Amino acid sequence: MPVMTASSPRTDLQPGDRAPDFTLSASGGRTVSSAELKGKPYLLYFYPKADTPGCTTQACGLQDVLPKFEVAGLTIIGVSPDPVAKIEKFATKYGLQFPLASDEDHAVAEAYGTWVEKSMYGRTYMGMERSSFLVDGQGIIRNVWRKVKSATHAALVAEAFRDLSSGA
Repeated sequence: MPVMTASSPRTDLQPGDRAPDFTLSASGGRTVSSAELKGKPYLLYFYPKADTPGCTTQACGLQDVLPKFEVAGLTIIGVSPDPVAKIEKFATKYGLQFPLASDEDHAVAEAYGTWVEKSMYGRTYMGMERSSFLVDGQGIIRNVWRKVKSATHAALVAEAFRDLSSGA
């Protein structure tokens, strides 16, 4: 069951802000939490729905660069509103080795400002905005990407993490 320890929903997180705390159930029988990541940089990326074309492109792009990130010490965590069983199936189907976390009650997404009003075919609904947050080892957000393009996401993260790692 997700546990949200952030105080109130945020929609305005910017580089330099403290990242909201989280604890979520994830693929591979894992639990991911900001507390366990203390002292380590991580990428928290939010995606709308497992096993859809855009989300698959995004996840597989990150999986392709995962070895370089792991060597450099970056942890990648994907977050969606899907239940654990669905994200587990998605992770297995595509061989995704990084944790995919379930935020069914969207508490973490609300804390990060990624649970937003969307519209499609004239219908308005609440859903996950494809967004990412690069967080340093002190829990400070260093980069924010809103409305990320699936195909270019991994390259943007790689460049930003390279800059963060080199102290730029």
